[in-house]
Amino acid sequence: MKMFNEEIQGQLREVFEELKGDVTIALFTKEGECITCEETKAYMQEVEELSDKLHLVEYDMEKNSDLAEKYNVKMVPSIVLLDSNKEYHGVKFNGIPAGHEINSFIPALLEVSGHVSEMPKELEERIMKIDKPMNIKVFVTLSCPHCPGAVQKAHKLALMNPMIDAEMIEAETFGELSMKHNVSGVPKIVINDQYDLLGNQPIQEFLNTMEKIS
Repeated sequence: MKMFNEEIQGQLREVFEELKGDVTIALFTKEGECITCEETKAYMQEVEELSDKLHLVEYDMEKNSDLAEKYNVKMVPSIVLLDSNKEYHGVKFNGIPAGHEINSFIPALLEVSGHVSEMPKELEERIMKIDKPMNIKVFVTLSCPHCPGAVQKAHKLALMNPMIDAEMIEAETFGELSMKHNVSGVPKIVINDQYDLLGNQPIQEFLNTMEKIS
């Protein structure tokens, strides 16, 4: 059964006309150990069909361990977005970006394709000054309407500064990791596995936390 009806397919085709360059959707799965991998694969196949500029490639986390390491993939299913030069810009989704998360997945595809949104100069300068490796995990549920905003901001930071890696984590799929990080509400933002923010925080709050990390 298709995830998108004809009306939504038409809307998405229209949105994807704005893709600047090609985007590779690199899907990592693992044989026998992934409850939602088949569903995620079917979903990505539907997305790929909606634009000639979208290309789905599948990898096995163990058989392609070199690539998993390169893109810091540690769980499955995991979706890594690569630009037209097959370059990784720290934009990752762990779990299926369905439900409300389609609203973070579509902007990620557009931005990785080269579609740049404006950022106030002061914030841009602060983002570019981050000079230590930063990992931003944004825990979400697919029924959370506020979660895509937090995911979008994390991905925007990653796209702007190569020191930043940002990933959506679907909390129910990765229950053990959610428990480790005491996820009781979403979106929950965890920076470098140490610093927590709760809610769809403004980008300034992400920066305030990252600037504290020495």
